[in-house]
Amino acid sequence: MEKTLFDDIEFVERLESLMEGYESTDIEFKSAKGGFPGSLWETYSAFANTQGGVIVLGVKEKDGRFMIDNLSEDQIQRYKSDLWNGLNNKSICSTNILKDGDVQDGEYNGSHVLVINVPRAQRTQIPIYIKNNPDNVFKRNHEGDYQCTPDNVRRMYADADVEHTRDSRILPEFTIEEDIDNESLQQYKRIVSAHSPSHPWLSLSDKELLKKLGGYRADKREKKEGLTIAGLLMFGKIDSITDQYCCPNYFPDYREYFSSDPHARWTNRVYADGTWEANLFQFYLKVYNKLAAALPKPFALSNGIRVEETSAHVALREAFINALVHCDYSINASLVVEQHKDYIKFSNPGSLLITMDQFYHGGESVCRNKYLQQMFTLMGAAEKAGSGADKILQGWKEADYRSPELKERTQPDKVELTLPLVNLLSKDILNFLKNNYGDAFSGLTHDELMTLATCYSEGEVSNYRLQVIIDQHSADITKLLKKLCDNGFLVSYGFGRGTRYQINRDYLHISHSNNDSNDDSNVDSNVDSNVDSNVDSNNDDSKAQRKVSDKLIKAVIEACEDFSSVEEIAIRVGRSISHLKNRVLPKMFDDNLLERQFPDVLKHPHQKYRAKK
Repeated sequence: MEKTLFDDIEFVERLESLMEGYESTDIEFKSAKGGFPGSLWETYSAFANTQGGVIVLGVKEKDGRFMIDNLSEDQIQRYKSDLWNGLNNKSICSTNILKDGDVQDGEYNGSHVLVINVPRAQRTQIPIYIKNNPDNVFKRNHEGDYQCTPDNVRRMYADADVEHTRDSRILPEFTIEEDIDNESLQQYKRIVSAHSPSHPWLSLSDKELLKKLGGYRADKREKKEGLTIAGLLMFGKIDSITDQYCCPNYFPDYREYFSSDPHARWTNRVYADGTWEANLFQFYLKVYNKLAAALPKPFALSNGIRVEETSAHVALREAFINALVHCDYSINASLVVEQHKDYIKFSNPGSLLITMDQFYHGGESVCRNKYLQQMFTLMGAAEKAGSGADKILQGWKEADYRSPELKERTQPDKVELTLPLVNLLSKDILNFLKNNYGDAFSGLTHDELMTLATCYSEGEVSNYRLQVIIDQHSADITKLLKKLCDNGFLVSYGFGRGTRYQINRDYLHISHSNNDSNDDSNVDSNVDSNVDSNVDSNNDDSKAQRKVSDKLIKAVIEACEDFSSVEEIAIRVGRSISHLKNRVLPKMFDDNLLERQFPDVLKHPHQKYRAKK
């Protein structure tokens, strides 16, 4: 029998883990006191069409609190029978995607419950609809189940059609002579020639080459031929690409955000501004080198020749091309590439065609635009065999960067892949953890250290995020997070699937207070307080207590040459965050020595400070 989500721990432990809210997988608790809940089918559809989830029958959730329905074993067995009967009844739901191991029942505190693990449906099964209505389709977001729009449903059916990928559609109204940018096509051939000098396709005519690439296609059954969506997207003129019969919403957009000015929208931008033919081929050529400039160039030789690329460069290229070939160009939204000082983010319209687990751990790979993928593969720029996810993850790991993070968003549908340009165990991060946890730092295990480092560098962490970082089962991560919370290293907030964890920045203060310590670094503060609530205080008594040495003020000024967070300042000057919050920064604002990066939003979540010049 195939392993399920619940096979590794006992039933009671599973249920308690769910009820305590430590699991990050989508969870839905449903009361069954009044009978089998009809709303279960909407949740089943939503989970199956998104990323899967867990339904617990016999538990009521209200305001983050859980109450047992006190159901009997006989009731649960009847509900289990109702579930299987409904799953196999086309008038109730379109497809049964559950296996025996996905449905489990048990007793908890004298009450019986039913736990249903709903996996994500396969691409060819989506959309899962209910009530014998192909348009009655649901998806899931953080707010719960929502019914899809007719346009959402249309795109889901299109994604399920593996025989006819999006980019294979023939456009008989367009011609090579009028709608293909000849310069792009010839430049592409030169790149292919450099990569594979003896490739037989190089001797073909432009039309025959496009046929081989999938850019021009004949359909004998429908008796029509012409350029395809793929051909125009890759080599077309921008006016032809954005024609109403092709991809009217096409608008690839690259933005750089390198300025310290909070009011600056971007420092550089590459988009269809009318000065160049902004097809995908040209967009790739213009943008990739800008992205690659963020990576350190290697100094290594291979057979006497300097190596120009690292595994991180390969990962970056795969990530970029993945965004281009997996994008749903029928959606009224733009493909956006953002480059920041500390991360690169690819955002492309459309839904994932695989599960998150398949992306992070391998598995089936599918492509929304297979002809576009073939075109990039021929020029040596893409992984033909799969999605390239393994190369992305491995390349970033070898570069000692934080693990890439994939997110699927809904309303509108889009996929975001973020590549952090920050070393997870950098000197600054390790120094912060040592300062924050004192002697306790040396007793941390490797997984605990990685958890705390991730939590600090990303601001918060979830169970699911950690599954990528430390490669453990979610149940083991649950225990790890609980232990770190119980020992005061982390604090949690939220309930159920929304539970997140943050660094307990008051760890030393709490610990030392219990030992009657009077160290100045342990001034009274609340972990949830914001520096600006202290900075903007008008309490004269508080001001009178701000006796800060000139030496420390000078050190903070030097540490704030550019905009810096209070955490970064604490590391650089060797003082606790609470001491800076309550004593040093308020004093410096009183003396007009500092300025905020976001002066109009004092409690901005990413507030930073800089010495006035």
